[in-house]
Amino acid sequence: MAAISELRPEETSPAAPEHISGAIERVTFHNSENGFCVLRIKARGQYDLITVIGQAASVTAGEYIEASGHWVTDRTHGLQFKASLLQVIPPSTLDGIERYLGSGMVKGIGPHFARTLVKAFGERVFAVIEDNPEQLLELPGIGRKRQQRVTVAWAEQKVIRAIMVFLQSHGVGTARAVRIYKTYGEEAVERVRENPYRLALDIHGIGFKTADALAQRLGIPPDSLIRAQAGVRHVLQEIAGNGHCAAWHDELAEQATALLAIPPTVIEQAIASELEAEHLIAEQIDERPALLLTPLQRAEQGIALGVQRLLSGTPPWGQIDPERALPWVERQIELQLAASQRAGIAQVINAKLSVVTGGPGVGKTTVVDAILRILQAKAVRVLLCAPTGRAAKRLTETTGREAKTIHRLLDFDPQAMAFKRDQYSPLDTDLIICDEVSMVDTVLMNQLLRAVPTGAAVILVGDVDQLPSVGPGSVLADLINSERVPTVRLTEVFRQAAASRIVVNAHRINAGRIPEAPRDDQPKNDQPNSDFYLIRCDSPEQIHERLLKVITERIPQRFGLDPVRDIQVLTPMNRGSLGARALNSDLQRELNPSTQPRLERFGWTYAPGDKVIQLVNDYDKEVFNGDIGRILSIDTAEGLVTIGVDGRQIIYETGELDQVALAYATSVHKAQGSEYPAVVIPLATQHYNLLQRNLLYTAVTRGKRLVVLIAQPKALAIAVRQLGSQRLTRLRQRLLELNPVTAQSTPGAFALTQPFLDP
Repeated sequence: MAAISELRPEETSPAAPEHISGAIERVTFHNSENGFCVLRIKARGQYDLITVIGQAASVTAGEYIEASGHWVTDRTHGLQFKASLLQVIPPSTLDGIERYLGSGMVKGIGPHFARTLVKAFGERVFAVIEDNPEQLLELPGIGRKRQQRVTVAWAEQKVIRAIMVFLQSHGVGTARAVRIYKTYGEEAVERVRENPYRLALDIHGIGFKTADALAQRLGIPPDSLIRAQAGVRHVLQEIAGNGHCAAWHDELAEQATALLAIPPTVIEQAIASELEAEHLIAEQIDERPALLLTPLQRAEQGIALGVQRLLSGTPPWGQIDPERALPWVERQIELQLAASQRAGIAQVINAKLSVVTGGPGVGKTTVVDAILRILQAKAVRVLLCAPTGRAAKRLTETTGREAKTIHRLLDFDPQAMAFKRDQYSPLDTDLIICDEVSMVDTVLMNQLLRAVPTGAAVILVGDVDQLPSVGPGSVLADLINSERVPTVRLTEVFRQAAASRIVVNAHRINAGRIPEAPRDDQPKNDQPNSDFYLIRCDSPEQIHERLLKVITERIPQRFGLDPVRDIQVLTPMNRGSLGARALNSDLQRELNPSTQPRLERFGWTYAPGDKVIQLVNDYDKEVFNGDIGRILSIDTAEGLVTIGVDGRQIIYETGELDQVALAYATSVHKAQGSEYPAVVIPLATQHYNLLQRNLLYTAVTRGKRLVVLIAQPKALAIAVRQLGSQRLTRLRQRLLELNPVTAQSTPGAFALTQPFLDP
């Protein structure tokens, strides 16, 4: 191999690959997502360190590499060795072994313990850990627990590396190897070879395109039926990911044909095979052929049957006379109810299943409180729930009674991935009140209704004008629009709420009108503090500049709010200069700039003090999509990150950090069911596809004390004017197809414990 000093740019691309080997002195950069790395290595026969760029599943200082590739000259970074094949092997020198073990790659071994191990066992240390782990107990300060943690972590690393080598050899980024190992165990390679498309179904973070690329490298033909079936399922799952429970048959076939570039006849054959295997269900929606994923079709059917079952009969507390109950409850709450509230309460207390909906300031909380007081007077057993932890906590605060997440109420078992409460083991209650129902998707609503005993009653509370659930379906809207479920729609904004510009402007937006707010340039001494501000900007760049200033200076100084704890940026999109990802990087730099230690994983850099959001439901940890917390500590030696969420300390392994992301800014969808002291909303024309009325309305109603809208006037006008697209479901049609329910007269089950009479 020629010395570096002898190479000239025109000689940097020989036909035959060259080979170099050496010890990694420093990992300059490593992207866990795709394996790309920049390494500084000490190569044999070279005085200076060599820069090597390539792909490796994991790399650690002290390891030894063997690489094949070519020398290239980079305009910025100079001469580099570009490796087309890069193999990482454990080090052989004592210094390399110590650095390798002390890097934190093996949980339980930090720099100090690595030094102890090398001093005790020398070059035999790897063999000791793998073959004679009992010898570790001879070292001072090493107990059985730590010894077991080290040996288990070492064995896991060995298997993971084999999986990584396999995946990398087939051109796949291997950051997901840990998840593949945890899902399939030691059979991972065999399972992937058998059907690589299973990765897209079983492994979080691996999509169809990744699985498809692997399949083709493994020799599966592009026009094979197995590929067509996986592609059809993928397209339908993508459609479900956008909130739809169904897809039109012809549109699904057309999209799958375009995605896979295979003949339509093969796609139709794949659809037929999926129907035969009952992975898909074919139905008519408005007399047009449609296809549904089987779990969603079953869930819609379950909801319809649950509604029919619960509408039968009278409530377990019997009939209540509103003429006696309403004056009594007004004395209890020391408040004169409005006519609309009285009518709503009268309807709900004599219904088995009912919906209460309305926007901010219309008295939903008062109505629910009054209903609870009336039913408590009849010793009714009540359970309260909401779809998220934050929503459940808010329900607890407003009612004074314990509320749980739906998952906790139904006793979800993360090991079995199933609910313990169902039709065979129903909830022991007379009434269930579920809040924030607009967030509840089709599958979860089916699970909830299944667990409600037939004799019990259900009250569903939510704002139907907010964004629909993140998951598939528009359950609350379908229930209301079917007109099969008794519904109370509150619309009157009460005087106290009308003093809030947040409430007033939320209703203006919902009515298709531009919000009114103090201009940002009005004299502050002459204007009392409002709770809603509109800052008009000419460009996205100006929005970005004003947003950073508002968060770091204006709001903290004027309102005394903490920029990390109290202020939440809600943006329509994740991408773009005003998307959640870019804003998080900018806000992290401004609000948490120099905290150590810092940890880079899955494209994010984390540090103690960072605000983070949970991206997926983790039932083992009992944290759910949308939960927000703060990083409390990072232990690089143990590979652990501790995050505080709602007063609980939750420990993540570093390989699990793709479950979270920075949360200084987040999407409006992720904020559903949450409230924040202050909300800052950037709106630009670059958000065009998501500029919709219900999205802006949802964002504004997340703010409790302050909302600052920083917008291009054109973008604001589009958002207020543009209605969101309707989701394709069959639930409303199923409800309309139900046989009409005739209420049965049954005697009241309870006597009054607090009679609706004057003392």
